[in-house]
Amino acid sequence: MWRAGALASALFGVALSGSQALAQAKTEIALSRQPGIFYMPSHIMEKQKLIEKHAAALGLAGITTKWLTFNSGGAQTDALLAGGVDILNTGTGNLLLLWDRTRGGVKGIVATSAQPMTLISRDANIKSLRDIGPNDKIAVPTVKVSTQAIVLQIAAAELFGADQWSKLDANTVQLGHPDAYVALSNPQHEVRNHFSIPPFTFLELKNVPGAHIVLSSPDVMGGPLSQAQFFTTTKFADANPKIIQAVRDATREAQDLIRSDTKTAVDIYKEITGDKTSADDLLAWLKEPGMMEWNLQPQGTMKFAAHLFKTGTLKTQPKAWTDYYLPVAHDLKGN
Repeated sequence: MWRAGALASALFGVALSGSQALAQAKTEIALSRQPGIFYMPSHIMEKQKLIEKHAAALGLAGITTKWLTFNSGGAQTDALLAGGVDILNTGTGNLLLLWDRTRGGVKGIVATSAQPMTLISRDANIKSLRDIGPNDKIAVPTVKVSTQAIVLQIAAAELFGADQWSKLDANTVQLGHPDAYVALSNPQHEVRNHFSIPPFTFLELKNVPGAHIVLSSPDVMGGPLSQAQFFTTTKFADANPKIIQAVRDATREAQDLIRSDTKTAVDIYKEITGDKTSADDLLAWLKEPGMMEWNLQPQGTMKFAAHLFKTGTLKTQPKAWTDYYLPVAHDLKGN
């Protein structure tokens, strides 16, 4: 969970006392991600050692990677701030919050995916956000700052009025996607709603009695929203420019494989994650609308940032998405 006091302290550690350690060139790179299909490019990168491959092509021999999985973006940012992880693969909210609080000391490398996020409910009485009462709990990966929590705020502002953007914050509870799926599957559990990502979206709709869609992120955002992107500290990026380029090149190769040979990509995903979902189901789900949004450029992030600034969560309003992305991505047509 993102704790305000600990966050402030840790951020100053990254920006000041921790900068020397982060500024050293490294040969073992620790990267983190969350569970889910969103992170499929990272699974391919791990299996095929794509960062190692592209780093070697840039003249860096002997680079190794260590991949860690966390159940929430909050846990990932804690690991980055503590120095346990070099590069994160997680949501737009966490990137923007860290960029803002470190005054540009954390920036994006490239986006990896922008599949739809979907609010699922098993409560027959909840058909829209208007039906959510004070006791209805909504599972999100991290309260208030996860991409799902902020999309919920944007939806609340559009539905109830601009000054009501935080109306549903009190309904949110922090659960990683696997735990939220378990909760939704338990008829006795108090959590009956989950702002879900694939494959959990499809698993819930398939396996949870009464599960249905309340809203989806493209409806709220007016198009795709980057939910996963790689980001790191500028200290690390400055000390390791070829690693940063290798991450971009590796991400592009992984995304290309998903598009050109989806079956192989799915097989790799299943092997690395241990997901027991059938390959046929995964391949069918990847044919659903919006499920092949594997792009290097950030999508929908400026609307996201504008909301965070308007509500006071961001102290600095970015003028363009390139403010919070490293120069390695500036040739892309992001938004």
